[in-house]
Amino acid sequence: MDKAIPTNERKKRRMRRAARIGLIGAAIVAVAAVAVNMSRSSVRLAELQTGVTDSGTIETTVNSSGRVSPGLEEIITSPISARILTVYKKMGDMVEEGEPILQLDLTSAQTQYDQMVDEKRMKELQLEQARINSESALREQEMRLKVKEMSVNSLAMELRNEQQLDSIGSGTGDNVRRARYAWETARLELEQMRSALADARAISSADMRLKEVDLEIFSRKVAEAGRTLTDARILAPRRAVLTQISSEIGRQVSAGAQVAVVSELDHYKIDCDIADNYADRIAAGSRVAIKIGKQVIDGVISDLSPVSSSGVIAFTVRPDNDSHPALRSGVRADVYVKTNIIDDAVRLPNGPYYSTGPGSYPMFVVSADGSSLERREVILGQSNYEFVEVLSGIEPGERVVISDMTPYKNQKSLKLK
Repeated sequence: MDKAIPTNERKKRRMRRAARIGLIGAAIVAVAAVAVNMSRSSVRLAELQTGVTDSGTIETTVNSSGRVSPGLEEIITSPISARILTVYKKMGDMVEEGEPILQLDLTSAQTQYDQMVDEKRMKELQLEQARINSESALREQEMRLKVKEMSVNSLAMELRNEQQLDSIGSGTGDNVRRARYAWETARLELEQMRSALADARAISSADMRLKEVDLEIFSRKVAEAGRTLTDARILAPRRAVLTQISSEIGRQVSAGAQVAVVSELDHYKIDCDIADNYADRIAAGSRVAIKIGKQVIDGVISDLSPVSSSGVIAFTVRPDNDSHPALRSGVRADVYVKTNIIDDAVRLPNGPYYSTGPGSYPMFVVSADGSSLERREVILGQSNYEFVEVLSGIEPGERVVISDMTPYKNQKSLKLK
């Protein structure tokens, strides 16, 4: 027969059972917490680039890029079609103004020039001959005119004599009429000769001016041919560095073909381009910041193309210090065109996270106790090469990850190791 269990004993058993269940539950919760904590992603803070937000001024910019080029570069072209006979210099040499760079075969050009000089001399002689012939013909007409004037005067005297004789009854009316007819005929011929002389003088003057203009035009052609012949000797136009040269002896170069380039490498400029949708934000005279590596050089837009080509606008930047050691021909440069100033802005150091301009960005912020990173949606505004404007989502003094966090874009938080 079973013995009844005392009430106190049953209570003790129930308490021990409840205690065991509680311990098992606590263990399960602890294990779950540890599992969750272990499954949570973690990163090393030392491996991340971070920045602390602060308040200050942001001079906003439009980003562009460009390539450093010599401040003054001159292309030398061949003025004639000829062969290269001799090359006096090589690329990289310093040349002085007027110093020969290369020699072209000028035989044909020299012969043509000499022929033009001879033709010019012939035209000068022809002009002189035409002037002498014209002056001789005019003098002859003038002499005939003087003779005619004398004849008219003589006939006028005869007419007066006949009129006087007729008045005293010694002459006849027929004699007076014949004398008057002879005088009037001679007078009309005299007027005709005077008009012909005036016309001859005008025609002679016009003809001589035409020949002089023709000679002037030809003289300019000869002078141009002389300058072309001089230029064909390919001399350095200034003291500079020879940065390119056609050095193949015997090569035929056509008129207008590039044969050399000289550059002044003491001063530089930046040749840039930018998307044409920024056209209303840049202008000639705009200040810029030029970043080459870690060096930042101030400058100004000196030239801006008025037209867009393939969606971009070209412009030229002149550095304030155009002989800065960081400036070397061919080096790529980041150019930031300054457009506006924002005072008392919440700002964050610029970094890879700011990739698409103003808008919403997921960013990780270091927690107050420094144990984790919390993801937030942050609204960012304008920027320059140093700072980005924070519109909302981050307060001044908070530390933010500014390196690329794309691998963790789906994580709401990250544990810091």
